[in-house]
Amino acid sequence: MASYDVIIIGAGPGGYVCAIRCAQLGLKTACVEARETLGGTCLNVGCIPSKALLHSSHLYETAAHKFAEHGLNAGGVTVDVAKMRARKDGVVKSLTDGIKFLFKKNKVEYVEGTGTIKGKGEVEAALTAGGSRTLKAKAIVIATGSESMPLKGVEVDEKRVVSSTGILDLEKVPEHLVVIGGGYIGLEMGTVWLRLGAKVTVVEFLERITPGMDLEVSKQFQRILQKQGMTFRLGTKVTGVDASGERLKVGVEPAKGGDAGTIEADVVLLAIGRRAYTQGLGLENAGVKLDERGRVEVDERFATSVEGVYAIGDVIRGPMLAHKAEEEGSNLAEYLAGQKPHLDYDIIPGVVYTAPEVAAIGKTEEQLKEAGVGYKVGKFPFSANSRARSTGDSDGFVKLLCDAKTDRVLGAHIIGPEAGVLIAEVALAMEYGASAEDIARTCHAHPTLEEAVKEAALAAYFKPIHI
Repeated sequence: MASYDVIIIGAGPGGYVCAIRCAQLGLKTACVEARETLGGTCLNVGCIPSKALLHSSHLYETAAHKFAEHGLNAGGVTVDVAKMRARKDGVVKSLTDGIKFLFKKNKVEYVEGTGTIKGKGEVEAALTAGGSRTLKAKAIVIATGSESMPLKGVEVDEKRVVSSTGILDLEKVPEHLVVIGGGYIGLEMGTVWLRLGAKVTVVEFLERITPGMDLEVSKQFQRILQKQGMTFRLGTKVTGVDASGERLKVGVEPAKGGDAGTIEADVVLLAIGRRAYTQGLGLENAGVKLDERGRVEVDERFATSVEGVYAIGDVIRGPMLAHKAEEEGSNLAEYLAGQKPHLDYDIIPGVVYTAPEVAAIGKTEEQLKEAGVGYKVGKFPFSANSRARSTGDSDGFVKLLCDAKTDRVLGAHIIGPEAGVLIAEVALAMEYGASAEDIARTCHAHPTLEEAVKEAALAAYFKPIHI
């Protein structure tokens, strides 16, 4: 029976980062992964392949529809979906192979199989190649991630009715794509196929898209997506999908009650969220407690109700984001090595990789109002930013929320070009407790998009220069 300091079940962003950091800190480490390749949902069928397709579709849309305004005559640009998918698959393979190399480099033992907790400090791995192994460790880490949320009446076949996995491998551009769910995943993947020529209808149960996002940004985001050609059915419930005919029939009715209707589609994407993946891990037998949403309950050091068993990433509370899982994996490794790391859950950015991008960190206006916190707002539009005007991507704005008394930055919400990059400056500022004035008095290069952050900070603490 092989013995380790740490055994990690799952090699997604949380699991593989935890494994590498544990090994770097001198802990004998093994990582058990059921998927044929490392990297979890994120690298294999999530973050990475979706961004590859988003970039490819963005290049197509730019060449087909925007080159002319720059005086560039490209001629008839066509779409080769098979080649686009092949490129996406190549990107995925290079990155998953990279993690395998990092495991070897850091002496993490990679166990290909499905891990189950059998008892105190004991994991049984049903090996992919056949047979099984029993592994013992002082610490066991659950890092099995999440899976797409099902919906009653919607049977996913990953061909015509697809999840976030199947939407990545469509063989052709659908005539009409219906997206069930107006969150990050649905809007990103809807954008891919909209750019490539599909009609896209988003059906959302709530009266707004991107619930949880700052309301002002959410409204602006919807307006821009509508301008791009995306159609929205808000406050609408999907009652089922009839796949018996040549075309799919999506049953819908008002969320608050009313007459039912039908939307015909070629492809339906079910993207109503994700849930913790905890099946088949032996958690019940081991006595690991789950919360009301099926997530593993942990304390501030990621310890579960069972001594020596820990959990990180999508299987525990908090936003289901790869970078959140990575930070938790790194933090847990440091705890296990006797260090004292820190993770501020109020300073975790979220990004929607559409065009324009949308990024957020910290509190929204709605949250500050509900908490009774006095705040001030600093805003600056990209239409007044020289770099954004130069490139022709001037939709959106930067919005900073600061404490009314101390000027400390409490949140930032950006919709516009490179929002996912720009949010990093605010994240660093918030981590060090910076004020709007601190950002405003920092010299920013010109002409850059980053100047919009500076101007928003100027607007928060005094007055902006360029509006």
